[in-house]
Amino acid sequence: MPHSVSLISTIAVGLGLALVFGFLAASVRLPALVGYLLAGVVIGPFTPGFVADAEIAAQLAEIGVMLLMFGVGLHFSLDDLLAVRKIALPGAVVQMAVATALGMALATLWGWNLGGALVFGLSLSVASTVVLLRALESRGVLDSFNGRIAVGWLVVEDLAMVLVLVLLPPLGSWLAGGQVADANALWKTLGLTLLQVGGFVALMLIVGRRLFPWLLWQVQRTGSRELFTLCVVAAAVSIAFGSTALFGVSFALGAFFAGMVMRESEFSHRAAEESLPLRDAFAVLFFVSVGMLFDPMVLVQRPLQVIAVVGIVVVGKSIAAAALVLAFRYPLNTALTVSASLAQIGEFSFILVGLGASLGLLPPEGQSLVLAGALISIALNPAAFYFAEPMQRWILARSAVARRMEARDDPMAELPTHTEQKYLAQQVVLVGYGRVGRRIAATMQAHHIPFVVAEQNRETVERLRGEGMAAVFGDASEPATLIQAHIARARMLVIATPDSLNVRQMIAVARALNPEIEIAVRTHNETEARLLNEEQAGRVFLGEQELAQSMARHVVERTTVGASAH
Repeated sequence: MPHSVSLISTIAVGLGLALVFGFLAASVRLPALVGYLLAGVVIGPFTPGFVADAEIAAQLAEIGVMLLMFGVGLHFSLDDLLAVRKIALPGAVVQMAVATALGMALATLWGWNLGGALVFGLSLSVASTVVLLRALESRGVLDSFNGRIAVGWLVVEDLAMVLVLVLLPPLGSWLAGGQVADANALWKTLGLTLLQVGGFVALMLIVGRRLFPWLLWQVQRTGSRELFTLCVVAAAVSIAFGSTALFGVSFALGAFFAGMVMRESEFSHRAAEESLPLRDAFAVLFFVSVGMLFDPMVLVQRPLQVIAVVGIVVVGKSIAAAALVLAFRYPLNTALTVSASLAQIGEFSFILVGLGASLGLLPPEGQSLVLAGALISIALNPAAFYFAEPMQRWILARSAVARRMEARDDPMAELPTHTEQKYLAQQVVLVGYGRVGRRIAATMQAHHIPFVVAEQNRETVERLRGEGMAAVFGDASEPATLIQAHIARARMLVIATPDSLNVRQMIAVARALNPEIEIAVRTHNETEARLLNEEQAGRVFLGEQELAQSMARHVVERTTVGASAH
């Protein structure tokens, strides 16, 4: 079988084997993506038999990255990004520095030069956004506060890697042990890069937020579903490509901002649905292409080095990230979610080691070790999420330090002593102050209904208190948070957060503390709504159903008025 095969053969064999191995993995209760990775190993150049075209597979994977990041942008508003900036920005920078230092120390022990050690360390410091999204979506926590922190953290990492990829070539000769690079040229390159990235972000947020929703509206007016789908896919791919060609940012970052500005359109939900099948298919090809890069012989030739690399990625990065999140006074479950999110490496690592090898900085074995670390960490990542909750219980049960940190005095975690009595009894407890929660709060304020907000974003709680509102910081699925919101004497619990994973726990805690409390729950999932209704969770508001009922009432009112007029 020739090494150069057609596009159709690559897609057909890649997807076919991914289906078979994914099904086998799921049958033995392993994540399906493990099967996708194995399918890539089977059709890669390092195993006998059929060999797919690695270049074509890599380009198909890039399309998958674009569509996935575009989908994230459609669900991730600028407000969401700004809401987590105080933890995502310093957290990502410090965590990358720690992981890079660990990688450099390991490479130095192996006798590598400064340039190789730096490239190796940086490649271990940045996680794969694609892997993160699949993990968060599979657990239904992409729209949760913890999910937004993780996504915002990786967006900062992507921005940092854009600068690294631009600055590495001019620094290459110095890092390789040659002459010191021209300082003026280096500063000029850095300044130009910052201007390019800043220009791209400004263009997308100022022009894009008006242009792309308008374009989507114009296409929608034609009534053609095919044109609408084509517009969505063309916007994702062309904007990502254009941002790379004109501004030097990555495909992933360009597609993310494209989706974020497209979110301003009222058709963003439909756009997400229309692009979902393509996103899933190309995401599979991404994992297949990762598997194709892996040489299984590295596990035999350098087992101890591979174990060390996986240890830095899975253990070292996770501990550093968890410590940083806890240092910002966020709860243990947030720290474990973020650390699990970062316990893998992916697409940027491959790009960086490829560039390092081309510049003569990275030893030949460096690329194989990074790829081995990526494959193993990606395969282990679902397990990291799966064990996060049991690990939280285990840590709290056995560590007095962890319990003290969880119960530490935080002025935002309890209502001030001077809080008015109307917020302490017969009040409404509102969980979540996002897009839905803000509107509910505004309506209650307009009708002079006292309420207390329970929110996981500490900065939001600080702002609400500054505005004179009663708010507590914490996870409402934990009894301590609802106790501080005085749920025992509350009239009603309104769960407006999109975090469907912990809704039942919130309801159970509320009813244990206040058996007579009335509950209202928000959901966008019909199956979840049905289960909550069967469990008598309270009044369940399903997004599409409430919209349909409101429109139906409007139609009945207008037609009744029209009929009576005649």
